[in-house]
Amino acid sequence: MPVKDFFLALLVVAIWGFNFVAIKVGVNDIPPLMLNAMRFSLVVIPWIFFIKKPNIGWSYIIGFGMFLGVIQFGLLFTAMKWGMSASLSSIVLQLQAFFTILFAFLLLGEKPKSWQIMGAFVAFSGIGIIAAERYTGGALVPFLMCVAAASSWGVANIITKKAGQVDMLNFVVWGSLIPPIPLLILSFMLEDHAAIWAVFTNPQPLSIAAAFYLAYPTTILGFGIWNQLLKKHPASLVAPFSLMVPVFGVLSGTIFLGESMSSAAIIGGTIILLGLMLNVFGGRLFVKRASA
Repeated sequence: MPVKDFFLALLVVAIWGFNFVAIKVGVNDIPPLMLNAMRFSLVVIPWIFFIKKPNIGWSYIIGFGMFLGVIQFGLLFTAMKWGMSASLSSIVLQLQAFFTILFAFLLLGEKPKSWQIMGAFVAFSGIGIIAAERYTGGALVPFLMCVAAASSWGVANIITKKAGQVDMLNFVVWGSLIPPIPLLILSFMLEDHAAIWAVFTNPQPLSIAAAFYLAYPTTILGFGIWNQLLKKHPASLVAPFSLMVPVFGVLSGTIFLGESMSSAAIIGGTIILLGLMLNVFGGRLFVKRASA
């Protein structure tokens, strides 16, 4: 991979890692479901007029938009509003890789590799450590919501896989057409009306900036660059860079929000990352050992 593309890949994962800080900042002043609706509305307008619809059925677009936009991010934003830190959220959400493997087995009949099963066991051991610490008090609910968000992302990945060879930027932009209306309805049903009204009557610049960051650098720029990298290089070369997302998530949460993690969260988070590394790189290790 040329040096330029290497740094572009790092730029994307840094943008995606800082995304969790933007969410945390945004939900301070904007109700989480409303913030999510704003984010996807900004993705759709005006970009849907410039990016053509992917050549797939509407069922894929609707399913992707519901599971990724409404359920995954609805749960994630609310969990972070209710107390999940940007640092820990960036780690826990990466469980989507293992939920994707599980759903691919259950729904598509794809048998997971031995190292993927081992990686899942390791990662969920880390989840158990974090959950045990949060068993008492109100910290467990937002944590479980974040795990559920990761599972919903896994379903969205299966929908993407079933859709076939599709340009992800096009898919994300057109999939973003689906979430705003359900999210607005849920926001008006479940969230504080005074807080919703304040978004329009007394907008806070930092929170509005967070909404634009979630829409443009995170979605449009991030997926645009990632798409080009995947077209130029093998997925096996590009995909491992995603392991850096939680690293940047933890760093940015620490630097910009002053977050710190408990000993149990650090140990559990490290174990989750080890499980992810085994999932990504385990095949190479097993193949080398088998051929030796």
